[in-house]
Amino acid sequence: MARYRLHCIGASGNSYKLALYLNCAGLDWEPVGVDFAGGQTRDPNWRADTNAMGEVPVLEVDGQLMSQSGAILIWLAETTGKFAPSEDQRYEALRWIMFDNHKFTNNHAMHRFQRSFMPEPVHPAILSFLRSRTEASFAIAEKHLANRAFMLGDKPAIVDFSLAGYVYYPKEETGFDIAADFPALHAWRERLAALPGWQPPYELMPVGSAALDAATGISSAARMSEAISGTGFEAIPGCRSAHPGCCSS
Repeated sequence: MARYRLHCIGASGNSYKLALYLNCAGLDWEPVGVDFAGGQTRDPNWRADTNAMGEVPVLEVDGQLMSQSGAILIWLAETTGKFAPSEDQRYEALRWIMFDNHKFTNNHAMHRFQRSFMPEPVHPAILSFLRSRTEASFAIAEKHLANRAFMLGDKPAIVDFSLAGYVYYPKEETGFDIAADFPALHAWRERLAALPGWQPPYELMPVGSAALDAATGISSAARMSEAISGTGFEAIPGCRSAHPGCCSS
């Protein structure tokens, strides 16, 4: 059994942040599938035993279970030294990780799910609102990356892995063509993809809901839609409660 066990699903960009870090850092890790679409994260026993917040990713290390991707990235950098910011960059790293969690990843993930995984078409005004918020977040990162290779300078750091959560999912799924519309962001994305150990999300995390598609013949989108429509969740446009990027952290 690997030392680092990442409880995750292939559709979760917040899980991907950690999977990508672990792989590029060359750490001994393995993905552990969580059936989000089947309601596993809502199960009282799972919450009691794994994560009371009802979210993925969860990193299991030496019997300890940790949640919240930003906090885990900081912990990993501090305990392994891999992709750690220098002492004088620590504040800047925390600033961008918080920006990512609050805006960059949050807005992108929300738009992706409302566009591609809702059981019924979402009102165009909602998608327009979420798209404008995503574009505004992208524009901030685009400007920042216009004159630097990575978020903190010439070398990749945990901040880059944090912002990478959703930028490698297919444009048909996210609704954003980063290569065409955000050249600096795309160039940064390409540099990150050139790191040893890089793999796209569904290849790096072939577990959880995505892995069940082949076994059941039912797509993750359909399974997640069914989960949203089922007991405990209402299919309310704009509701984040059943979002696999929001029920991931």
